[in-house]
Amino acid sequence: MVGTHEHHFTSELALNDAAPGVFLLWSAAMMSAMTIPVDKLLNLDRMRVELLPYDDRLERRELDQIQWLVVHCTELPDMAGARQLGEKILYPDSRTGNSGHFYVDRDGSIFQWVSLDRVAHHVSGFNRPSIGVELVNRGRFPNWWDTTSQQMTQPYPEEQVEAFLGLLDALCAALPGLGFIAGHEDLDRRMVTSTDNPNARVQRKMDPGPLFPWDLVLQRTRLRRNIPQDQPGPPAAQI
Repeated sequence: MVGTHEHHFTSELALNDAAPGVFLLWSAAMMSAMTIPVDKLLNLDRMRVELLPYDDRLERRELDQIQWLVVHCTELPDMAGARQLGEKILYPDSRTGNSGHFYVDRDGSIFQWVSLDRVAHHVSGFNRPSIGVELVNRGRFPNWWDTTSQQMTQPYPEEQVEAFLGLLDALCAALPGLGFIAGHEDLDRRMVTSTDNPNARVQRKMDPGPLFPWDLVLQRTRLRRNIPQDQPGPPAAQI
């Protein structure tokens, strides 16, 4: 079990046949905000809803505002480390932190940590209109900004990719306004000073990185990859 905050919901979102073995759990409030057709209940063991302790303190939004899905990787060794980071309070005023909405482990397990009608802090400048999906992958761990650690070498296993695609199908079915997909690296292109060489600069965000199967994903979804050409980016202190 990842984390200790389990929540029980009164509604279930069934997926279509294109996404076997994956499902979404929705709160009653979310279901009342948007009518979602249910045609088939699938394996309830594939995903767990374990909302972060501060989920109800995150800013609310309407589901029809969601237009983007942003793909991340955790750049950490495992889900437990991602949960620990997600629970960390980084914004004292709101008593919230940084996290995605969904997390996909390497074995295909899916976790929901933030409600879809809440704005998660996961990508600078695009939080309000987007869903953040994090795939567990070491990325550049543990020396993310060292000049010697800028190669992302851990592949994404088939089980993880298929679970991600199933989640993508479910979200597309549930959210008609969802039209675009992008990597974190597409939306945050800032450079930072390297931690091992003050005269060098490295990319702040590289996820999901060169080993993410973009060709396969774009073949399997209606979403279009959209890379803004002139994204100014907020200060580096923000995620």
